[in-house]
Amino acid sequence: MSPTILIVGATGNTGRGVVSTLPKLLATSNAVSNHRVIALTRSLNGKVAQQLARIPGVEVVEQNWVEITADWLREHEVERAFIAPHNKPNQFAEESAFHLTALQAGVKYVVRISTAARNVRPDCATYYARSHWAIEALLSAPEFSNLQWTSLQPNAFGSFYLYGATEFIKQYRKTGKQDVLRLMAAKDAPVGIIDPDEIGVFAAHLLAQDDVSVHNKAKYILNGPEDVTGDQIVKMVEQYIGVQVERVSYKDMSPLDSYIESEYLGNDQPKNIVWSIKRALEPMWEGKSTASTTSKEVLEIAAPKRTPAQILQALLE
Repeated sequence: MSPTILIVGATGNTGRGVVSTLPKLLATSNAVSNHRVIALTRSLNGKVAQQLARIPGVEVVEQNWVEITADWLREHEVERAFIAPHNKPNQFAEESAFHLTALQAGVKYVVRISTAARNVRPDCATYYARSHWAIEALLSAPEFSNLQWTSLQPNAFGSFYLYGATEFIKQYRKTGKQDVLRLMAAKDAPVGIIDPDEIGVFAAHLLAQDDVSVHNKAKYILNGPEDVTGDQIVKMVEQYIGVQVERVSYKDMSPLDSYIESEYLGNDQPKNIVWSIKRALEPMWEGKSTASTTSKEVLEIAAPKRTPAQILQALLE
């Protein structure tokens, strides 16, 4: 068996970019050219899992990552790993267990997906941002010194930020009628939204580095190449529908209501904690998440290229 790079969350919005990019990079690497790629999925029958299985050099394995043991990691000779954790209230318990298991198994390097840089602090109102802060604090502890790691802090996923615009355009095309255009964006605050796939591309470049020690304990901020305001999103919508938008609601998090209720409020989860998700965009509304905040290492290694207009176009295809 060959040494392995493990991709946890392979079928998710960032994991797919890692899996599709990494095998090509390994082919030109000096240190990890003999490594294989294992992509985890909860179901081999899923559409995305089947697509990933067709990529040369990728083995798709059905395995729940929260049940991975140190013996499993040793058996599969995992040396490097990527993890895109969920952001439910039990995130810290499950992700910290994964990192502890990786430490015990002798995994050398982990790249993880965090959240918006301005939110990763102990006093953030949004619960999952505090979980990310706590994970980074745990990994920074002396007890974890044998596990090298990098945390990626993307400010705003384009698919999430443009959700309201995408649904509005689709509905208008179907009915020819306008409802309220509900945007999570503030009217005038610029935000450097990023295509999740490009976050995965950058993560793949880190995993394929000959020397990962230069990225150990690094926290890299990721944005797309251009800022976009709520007002600019409205103008993009108008270009697609061919008429002026009649009613706009900015800083509107109501499109998340049904998703939060269905995905997060089961199993007696405290509502006051779960609903704090709706405060996650406050730093963006304050203009603190612009493209200018992107870490220089991101620009040097694999600079994101997709603009807000290109992200919206892809979401509508």
